[in-house]
Amino acid sequence: MKEATVSSTSILVLRIAVSGIFIAAGINHLQKPQGVAKRILEAPSGEFLSSIVDPHFLALSSGVLLLLFGITFLLGIYTRISAIALVLLLIPITLTIQINGGILFGPLWKNIVIFGGLYFFIINKNLPYQFFPKTK
Repeated sequence: MKEATVSSTSILVLRIAVSGIFIAAGINHLQKPQGVAKRILEAPSGEFLSSIVDPHFLALSSGVLLLLFGITFLLGIYTRISAIALVLLLIPITLTIQINGGILFGPLWKNIVIFGGLYFFIINKNLPYQFFPKTK
């Protein structure tokens, strides 16, 4: 079977585009943690979550992690690890907040697309334009 080739520039553009949502969300969580905490409390599982951990703390800690791994993903520093970390952050956010709107809710599908972009970087090795590429 012939191996498919992908333009290295398109890979770079995809990584920049996908990382932007995490950097923007991380900044938003850090600038407006009250709004994020309010959304957590309004979610169907919000009451349960708030009984385990303070929603304000969740907003701030997720903001730090989204920003940190969004930047490392953007820069191509440990791209696969960054993508895995972002998936692990995105799963509870999607299940808690985004799924609330139902199957036709746009932000849910946005997150599904983001999962697809991250999955691309998780399964493909030695992608161009990254620091510390894993050698064979």
